[in-house]
Amino acid sequence: MLLTSLLIIALLLPLFLLFTPTTSNKLYFRHGPVSSAKTLNLLSVAHSYRSQNKTVLLLKPSLDTRFGNATIKSRSGLEKTADFMIEDTTDLLVDLQKPKELHCILVDEVQFLSPHHISQLRHITSLWSVPIICYGLRTDFRTRLFPGSKRLLELADNIEEIKTTCYGCNRKALFNLKHVDGVAVVDGPSVQLGCEESYFPTCFTCYKKALTQADTEFPSD
Repeated sequence: MLLTSLLIIALLLPLFLLFTPTTSNKLYFRHGPVSSAKTLNLLSVAHSYRSQNKTVLLLKPSLDTRFGNATIKSRSGLEKTADFMIEDTTDLLVDLQKPKELHCILVDEVQFLSPHHISQLRHITSLWSVPIICYGLRTDFRTRLFPGSKRLLELADNIEEIKTTCYGCNRKALFNLKHVDGVAVVDGPSVQLGCEESYFPTCFTCYKKALTQADTEFPSD
């Protein structure tokens, strides 16, 4: 009985940590492939803070307009309105206003931010003495790091992986496979928004298999 209880705790602890608000004034990067419940995690953390009457700011890049300009929405149907939209020309150190009380900043789709915005977030954690938790993809469908994600990997205090399984098997997904008309592709712009029917989380084996079936070469160095 004791062994069973310990096993349950070991399995649930990573999920508990992901959904529990942090108290450290640090920069966090929580990344995962498509369909790994990143936005659901963000919304759950926001709800946890606000249910304790704590102030949290929700940020997102203006580039992401899939569900409306200021809507942060998970595929489970949960949604909230962003408090601040980040434009290409935004200077976060100037344009983002700190509330009288602030306990956390949450950033959705962080991969679409520019490296200089990530650097500004790094400074804000120190200047405002507040934790910032960023959610997003690590790499694009060509297996390349997004510039914003690359900068986060360089600057974040904590890097946490949000895991999901491959859509083609039961292995852990690492890659984002892009389909156009049902065929895997590795061309096109890196920053491209679309419905989830066009992007799938895959392991390396299934990613490579899909490219082979489409007569497409694996992205080279």
